[in-house]
Amino acid sequence: MSRDTFEYAVLRVVPRVERGEALNAGVLVYCRQRDYLGSRVHLDVDRLRALDPTADADAVRRALQAAADVCAADPASGAAGREALGSRFRWLTAPRSTVVQPGPVHTGLTDDPDAEADRLLRLLVLPITD
Repeated sequence: MSRDTFEYAVLRVVPRVERGEALNAGVLVYCRQRDYLGSRVHLDVDRLRALDPTADADAVRRALQAAADVCAADPASGAAGREALGSRFRWLTAPRSTVVQPGPVHTGLTDDPDAEADRLLRLLVLPITD
């Protein structure tokens, strides 16, 4: 099986933008050759509360889900969800000064972008377990 180039970015939660502290809460994966755009999200509420005890976890979850909905072309995601895959990925990874922000875009090689999204979620987002 051949390996194709993919791009990915981490979704970061920055509960108090002025402080710049962040926690990883999702990944976006785009593979043009495989016609794939996917996401995985996971909000660790305890880590969120450690950064900001007053953070609105439900609002953060909704923002993360909105990004996932754009990836999945959910009809409720509006105009962004109707764009081509590459355009959606670029829109989602454009710099923003909001509570949910994309990190830098990185590249790699994969033979299964969906499995890559799972791997990146485990590696970059989920709590480290012994």
